[in-house]
This record gives sequence, structure tokens and C-alpha cells, in this order.
Amino acid sequence: MPLADPSGVGTRIAVARKSRRLKQSDLADLANISLDTVKAVEQSRRNPSESVLDAIADALNVDPSRLLGTSERSDSRVHLAIPALRATVDAYDLPDDGPVRDLRSLQDSVTELEAWRLAARYTQLARGLPDRLAELTRALDVCTGPDHLAVSRLLVSAYRSADAVAYKHGYLDLSARLIELMRWAATNSEDPVLDAVTSYVRMEIFFASRVEANLVTGLRMLETSIDRAPAPDDCPAQAAIGALHMRAAVVAGRMKDKASAHMHLAQARPLADGLREGVYAGTAFGPASFRVHEVAVAVELGDGPTALAAAREWKPPTDLPAERRSHYYIDVARAQLWQNRSADAFESLKVARRIAPQHCHEHPQVRDVLRSLVRSQRSNQKALLGYAEWAGAV
Repeated sequence: MPLADPSGVGTRIAVARKSRRLKQSDLADLANISLDTVKAVEQSRRNPSESVLDAIADALNVDPSRLLGTSERSDSRVHLAIPALRATVDAYDLPDDGPVRDLRSLQDSVTELEAWRLAARYTQLARGLPDRLAELTRALDVCTGPDHLAVSRLLVSAYRSADAVAYKHGYLDLSARLIELMRWAATNSEDPVLDAVTSYVRMEIFFASRVEANLVTGLRMLETSIDRAPAPDDCPAQAAIGALHMRAAVVAGRMKDKASAHMHLAQARPLADGLREGVYAGTAFGPASFRVHEVAVAVELGDGPTALAAAREWKPPTDLPAERRSHYYIDVARAQLWQNRSADAFESLKVARRIAPQHCHEHPQVRDVLRSLVRSQRSNQKALLGYAEWAGAV
């Protein structure tokens, strides 16, 4: 995105930083950029690249447009990138001519996409995906033997990252197509763990419908995948099965099937306790992720007191992926709203936004809570309305 006001962007960043009582070194740490870069940008000695601007905006919890002095929003840049993503997906089996880097470089590229997905950096994903998917398509066409299997595994991850953009921004037809391509690539990879991972993601299709009959089908799909999954003899398989149980528990909770929800949580608990928290085959899993899902299940079951009791005792660690931590505070906000703790619910939503702004901006449950808060008129109205307008809730 070209800078509309290059002479002012550094000043706006400095003002936003100071209003949050952050030092330049604090901003550098939060944005994961160098202190020299922060100083150069604020002093207008350097115009920030799009990736640097996005990182600073996320760290300051503002839309990049506010720092640029334009009316363009980060989500508009995602929408503008969707046609190129669609074109690349349509050509999944029709590789074009172009360079293909070595397997290590391709792995690093896909790992970066995964990191952006887990951090809910959808703008960066949308911008980077088309070229990287096209290169992976070319690589799949020229690689043979073990390298062909490895590229197939990379495609599963890349398609999942693309699905995160499509699903979060309402392109459900594209999301469904990407999930089918995940299944295709997983089959080509000959890795049964990736079949389980794909089923975990596929549940989005059934969530999106908001029809209970489809939730029943989705739960059956998850339970079938659990039965077909490989034995949990290594960390990736253990995490994949545990994640399926956790997602099944949330689905059962949404169906108000308390017995099934608690059964799946009971199955997930020892699997989570047996692993160190981490990202396995693209999914965060471990003791902290389990506790996040415990709260989510209580909220889906409508058990606000249990959810809030759990939340009083524990907070997600900062090394948990931003999207998962943000979702935790969204669930806590829902429970607080039901307990008539409107001010606390708004505070939880602000924490969720601070952790992952783009995730909150696109989350329907954030909008639902905000609409209820606006109607209740029990919170700081100016700040609340500003958040609600930002999220598209009003």
C-alpha cells in the first residue's frame, strides 16, 4: 500500500505509542522488529514497508489506515487480495512456468505462513499466499519420491493458512474449496496425521451453517476421524487426536449435549497432559490449549459460573498463539455478559482485541457481545461505540 502521507506516518506512530505509555523499545519488542527500525520510522528517516506497518499497527492495536492517514482498512486489503487467491486455487493442478526454490526454502516459507495464521495476521497472509501457493504447485509438479510427499505436506499447511483468510472474512465457498484441497494434499502426502488435521479444520463448514442438524453431522465426522486416526504413539498423532477431541467437545457443547462434551474433554485431558504445549502439524495443543477449551465448552453449554470460575484461576500464557488467547477472552466476555457483568465483558473484549486485532475484527461472537453491550448501556459508551463501529457491530 503506498503511503498517502509519508511525512506524517512516523509522527502518528509516535503519538499512538506515547498515548499507550510505551517506550520505543517496548514497541520494537511487541512488533518483533528492531529498535533501529522504530526510531528510523518515527523520525521519518525511513518509510515502513507494509509488513513493518502491519506489525506496528498490531502492536499498537490500531488499524494500519489510522497510521497511514487514509480511510482504507486492513480488511479491505484482504478483500482486494481474494481474486488473486481464487485464481491460484483454481489452478491448483495447472502449474505455471516459474522458479522453484529448494525444499528447505519452501519449508521456511510455509512456516512463516503458519506463524502469521496463528498470530491472526490475515493481511500479511492474503498478500503472501498467491505467489507461495503457485510456487508449491510448481514444486509438486516437478518433485518426485520423498520430495513429492514433503511438498504435499507443505501444501496442506499452506491451504490451511489460505482457509483461515477465507473463512474469517466470510468467503465460505472458497473456504470449503480450500478444505477439499487440504484433503487432496493430505491424501497425496500419505500422512494419516494430516488426514486428522484436515478433519479438524473441516468442522468449520458445519460451524458456519449455524444449523443444529449440521452440527450433528460435523460431530459424527470428528468422531469418525478419531476412530480412523493412527495410534497416539508419537507427539504429532497424540496432538492430532487430542485436538479432535477438544473440537468435538466444543461442538457437543454447542449442541447442549453435556455428556458428550465432557466425555470428549475427558479423552483429551490425558493426551494434553502428556505433551508440552506447542504447535503440532499446525495446531496448538497441550495443557494450556486444553484449559482454553474447557472454558469454551462451559460457555457453549451456557454454564457461565463454571467458565468464570475457571477464568479466575488461570490466564493463558503469552507464548500461546495469539488467535487462541484472543478466543479465550472472547469466550470469557460471553460468560461475563450472561452474568450481568457488562463492564468486565467489555474489558475482556478489549484484551482480546489487544492480543489479536484482526481476529476480533472478523469474529461474529465479538459482534454479538458488542451489540448486547450497546443495548444494555452499562459500559463506557464512547469507548464501547468506538469498538462496536470498528468491529462492524453497529
